[in-house]
Amino acid sequence: MTSFDDTVTSAVEKVIPGVVNISEVKLIKDAHLHVHPVPGVGSGFIIDEAGCILTNAHVVLGSSEIKVTLDDGRTLPGVLKGIDTMMDLAVINIDADGLLVPEMAKYNNLKIGQMAIAIGSPLGLVGGPTVTSGVISALDRSIQTEMSFMEGLIQTDAAINPGNSGGPLINSRGVVVGVNSAIIPFAQGIGFAIPIGPALWVAEQLKVHGEIVRPWLSINAVDVNPKLMAYYSLPIDKGVVVTRVVPDSEANKSGIEMADIITRMDDIRINNVQDMIKVINKHEVGNKVEVEVFRGQEKVRLETILEKAPTPQIPPVPIVEPDMHEAGLP
Repeated sequence: MTSFDDTVTSAVEKVIPGVVNISEVKLIKDAHLHVHPVPGVGSGFIIDEAGCILTNAHVVLGSSEIKVTLDDGRTLPGVLKGIDTMMDLAVINIDADGLLVPEMAKYNNLKIGQMAIAIGSPLGLVGGPTVTSGVISALDRSIQTEMSFMEGLIQTDAAINPGNSGGPLINSRGVVVGVNSAIIPFAQGIGFAIPIGPALWVAEQLKVHGEIVRPWLSINAVDVNPKLMAYYSLPIDKGVVVTRVVPDSEANKSGIEMADIITRMDDIRINNVQDMIKVINKHEVGNKVEVEVFRGQEKVRLETILEKAPTPQIPPVPIVEPDMHEAGLP
């Protein structure tokens, strides 16, 4: 019977040649308002022999310069091919040969309790990638990040340290099952990874189109909550209140109005915005959906067409202003 040590080392040895360190530069102002380049680090891994690397969006977002260090010691300039803040993924391209592409899981057959190994380059420490191990703690988790609502995530207790973001999560056979993505601040032993199947789909879209084509209902909306119920005398305590309908959109043409309360889509109960997003994400641009709303005290059934979601704009390279008090200035 193979020992734990042999299982982990064998799995890691298969993948480490395909794991990279990503260093990027952001611009900040010091206390004297001088602009300085400040380096940051993250991780990634090679996904094809053409030199495409998958990492997290937050690793490279706002970077003015990207450098990729391979396992063999080569450091190469990285070119950002595309970024998807909703899934927290980005694709970088490098011009290199002799690249090793780790094996990717073809099926989503993960089980709670199976081994999980996280690989990355935390804090950019000398000595190459680091490894932590644990188990799959839960599946299909949803979390709210600073940039988006993420669902379908793998939860693991394998430590995901600063700088591990963008590195691979692998199983005991050395097969990549996810992309290390987020940790909950101040939590103990809770990390998340994006399943490799959806991650590779996003990567392919970014490689080909430079963006992700997603469906959209062409409205802005908020969850029904006690304050809204009391202020507007709403007839229900769950649902989604339409706060804006995009002019001349399909939603507008179908008759959806501001202050409508969406309670069902495709005959699926909608309790909050997250429920609505889950239903929309099951469709493609151009699909028709049935929407049931409360308008005043009446139920109204409508049919509308999902449109292409606006492409999130990549913000310009930020120049971070210092905290003058922390800098010792008045």
